[in-house]
Amino acid sequence: MPHLPTDSPDSVRSLPARRSVLGAMAVTAAAPALLGLSSPASAAPAAPVAQPRALPGGGDLGPNVIVFDPSTSGIQAKLDEVFRQQESAQFGTGRYALLFKPGTYNGLNAQLGFYTSIAGLGLSPDDTAINGDVTVDAGWFNGNATQNFWRSAENLALTPVSGTNRWAVAQAAPFRRMHVRGGLNLAPTGYGWASGGYIADSRIDGSVGPYSQQQWYTRDSSVGGWANAVWNMVFSGVQGAPAQSFPNPPYTTLDTTPVSREKPFLYLNGSEYRVFLPERRTNARGTTWGSGTPRGTSLPLTQFYVAKPGVTAATLNAALTQGLHLLLTPGIYHLDQPIQVNRAGTVVLGLGYATLIPDNGVTALRTADVDGVRLAGFLIDAGPVNSSTLLEVGPTGASAGHSANPTTVQDVFIRIGGAGAGKATTSMVINSRDTIIDHTWVWRADHGTGVGWETNRADYGIRVNGDDVLATGLFVEHFNKYDVQWYGQRGRTIFFQNEKAYDAPNQAAIQNGSVKGYAAYKVADSVTTHEGWGLGSYCYYNVNPTIVQHNGFAAPNTPGVKFHNLLVVSLGGQGQYEHVVNETGAPTSGTSTVPSTVVSYP
Repeated sequence: MPHLPTDSPDSVRSLPARRSVLGAMAVTAAAPALLGLSSPASAAPAAPVAQPRALPGGGDLGPNVIVFDPSTSGIQAKLDEVFRQQESAQFGTGRYALLFKPGTYNGLNAQLGFYTSIAGLGLSPDDTAINGDVTVDAGWFNGNATQNFWRSAENLALTPVSGTNRWAVAQAAPFRRMHVRGGLNLAPTGYGWASGGYIADSRIDGSVGPYSQQQWYTRDSSVGGWANAVWNMVFSGVQGAPAQSFPNPPYTTLDTTPVSREKPFLYLNGSEYRVFLPERRTNARGTTWGSGTPRGTSLPLTQFYVAKPGVTAATLNAALTQGLHLLLTPGIYHLDQPIQVNRAGTVVLGLGYATLIPDNGVTALRTADVDGVRLAGFLIDAGPVNSSTLLEVGPTGASAGHSANPTTVQDVFIRIGGAGAGKATTSMVINSRDTIIDHTWVWRADHGTGVGWETNRADYGIRVNGDDVLATGLFVEHFNKYDVQWYGQRGRTIFFQNEKAYDAPNQAAIQNGSVKGYAAYKVADSVTTHEGWGLGSYCYYNVNPTIVQHNGFAAPNTPGVKFHNLLVVSLGGQGQYEHVVNETGAPTSGTSTVPSTVVSYP
């Protein structure tokens, strides 16, 4: 692999493939907790059958939610302790949420490792001010930031010590509702390899420097400037974004985001914990909080069942049936049946990368075809027995319209393999109309444990059956067949990042009838209206570099199906693309890691 130029960040351009195999820590099962039952009043035959006790709402947030206030002693020492544990624990079992009460904190450097979330507890980011940094770097991986997954920052105002905060992340590492009173550097120290990322509802007063970042999506934010681009930089609703100029430089810029609704978040109202539910916006631009209190509603924590690792799926479903929402505190949850969300407006919110593992081939979570469900902030990790699906939004055949109050899927991440053998035929299925998928990474693992062409078999990443679905920030990688299949009408995607499966053993293994390989993003032949902006697919067939992929994108050739700013890249010549979309676009070239682009299709 070629070395990156380090003399000038602006000279960073083509990057080799990311990821190398690391050792993994096995995920251990958490002991199940049983739903408590009351005892019969007497043993007489006429005694009534005991009923389950009502589950309480609210309660403490558990040992892995660490809450600070400005008077807390030893904050830096605690931050450092968590970071030492999590820095390189890519497939470990630790999960942490670091929460800061409103106020001012001085001299902190919160370094974030794996499965660590940091957030302020105010209604606005400016309520919780850190004179210091929230840092992600890549020293643990020799300056390579391409595996800095599964960490997040939210709802804080930062005044960086050096004037610029470093946030060198890869996939599944959202930067939401943040105010940086300075600049933001998205590259690791030394400008090593980087493959991210996502910013939403944030204000960066200074300039953002992506430097070595291969791709990035920024939504409904404000930036003081943007320094450069490598392959694919996409903006929607961003004040200060660079002008549309794809492919040179590769900026895709939409003035507004058609529909958006920000992620729910925990905050303090005095001493009471509440969950804020931001309102839906259309043609959104800029942050939700820049003019003061954000618009929306809130729920007291007493309306949530505060789940702890070890709870059973039956208990979670009992809480939902009782009318409670779910707050999943950090940890690992084994499920022997699906979590079933049937009530309109239900919130399922995870803290600290709470992780759901479906056992015995079940689906982890399903929703009914109802209005306004909000799924946010958790990871689904496939179990060793194949699941037909891992997440289903709406049942098969769902047809009700939800345009005024859609379901949102935000920072919900899916993994098949890596922490151990896992299998799933289709990871995420969207049946409900008008659903918004706002930032997801659906990943068939290419490194870790339990990884192999058949070992972590996963044919399809996301299947969209519902009409009028919008995806903002779609990352889907390494599936054995199609990464994305879109059957619904009037679907839209703003930003897509994909790598085809590295480990295909030969051409025959990916042959799709007469077509060489399965497209990364396939729009069904029955679709008459669809649109996408800023979509990229990369190949790195390192097991068999002779493999040829016919195209990255496949769609019916009809005027209503439109794509803007597409690219495919052969990473170091490990495999090749013949076209970009259908029969359009030049093939990738030899060992040169240079994108082949199509500005408009058809």
